[in-house]
Amino acid sequence: MTAERSIVPMNLLARLFRSPPDPREALRPLWHRVVEVSREPEWYAGCGVADTVAGRFDMITAVLALVLLRMEKDGDLARETSLLTELFVSDMDAQLRELGVGDIVVGKHIGKLVGSLGGRITAYLGGTLKGRERMEEAVQRNVTLTADGSAVCVADKLLCLAERLSRTGDDALRAGAIAS
Repeated sequence: MTAERSIVPMNLLARLFRSPPDPREALRPLWHRVVEVSREPEWYAGCGVADTVAGRFDMITAVLALVLLRMEKDGDLARETSLLTELFVSDMDAQLRELGVGDIVVGKHIGKLVGSLGGRITAYLGGTLKGRERMEEAVQRNVTLTADGSAVCVADKLLCLAERLSRTGDDALRAGAIAS
């Protein structure tokens, strides 16, 4: 009987002092899907996005901007946009460190990257609301293209992605399952 009594308080203590689950984890599948979509070869081989650090960042922020805009249209998901943005920041922090950026300046770089994301959200919002020409302008300003790259191609694919996102249900979006 004594052994049973000692188990109960230990379980209680474990529950009391356990860290709560990280709320960002529910959106990790969506974050992975954002990265996956941004790395699709069609962006680079088909549309001529530069396959460089800058070009890949441009595509991650373009796809993420469209996902965040979709999330903003729903009350429940709108509250979770900050969590998805935190996953972006965490990933960019790790990428910068991997590229050799030191602790002292990493925060400054992250601030610039988040500011860049904010500007792109505004630009791509205009593109989704005002059509292909406006989206093409946003792409020309915000995506690093090769010499033969096509802002029209990227704009068309982004508008198609925005339309697919609009047809994706909330639970499916959280799970990273974007409609075809």
